[in-house]
Amino acid sequence: MIIREYLETDWIRLCEIHDLARLDELRNASLEGAFLPLEIAAQNEDLFDYNILIAEQNDQVVGFVAYDEEEIAWLYVDPTTYRNGIGKALVKAALGTPTRQYSIEVLKGNTAALAFYKSLGFNEVGTASGVMPGNEEYAVTVYQLNNVQPAD
Repeated sequence: MIIREYLETDWIRLCEIHDLARLDELRNASLEGAFLPLEIAAQNEDLFDYNILIAEQNDQVVGFVAYDEEEIAWLYVDPTTYRNGIGKALVKAALGTPTRQYSIEVLKGNTAALAFYKSLGFNEVGTASGVMPGNEEYAVTVYQLNNVQPAD
């Protein structure tokens, strides 16, 4: 697997991956009606304001992560490749050094994502309720996580 910077030629494949995986995410949170395709969500949620890394396997894009200095904002993996280490590799590439501190929000009900981030050392620090970014007509509750290790 190769982790590399996003290229404009990746766009169509990112749309395919996001749209399939986002539907899974929303189903888990009972929010299927909130789905917006990446062509709309990218603009509504400022995808290109983030650094974007791509996971490529056998010359095919299989996932992506978008992040900045404080937050992992987007992580989507092709559903046909779930549980093969792609998400883990993308998060580790985004984190860089082990001392870098990041936060992430996971939709309430998305227990698979919550378990995934906890397995990577993220800790649940609270919940927040509000509206869904990019699709504000939907109310959501999210788990807030960070990778700051609690004091003993």
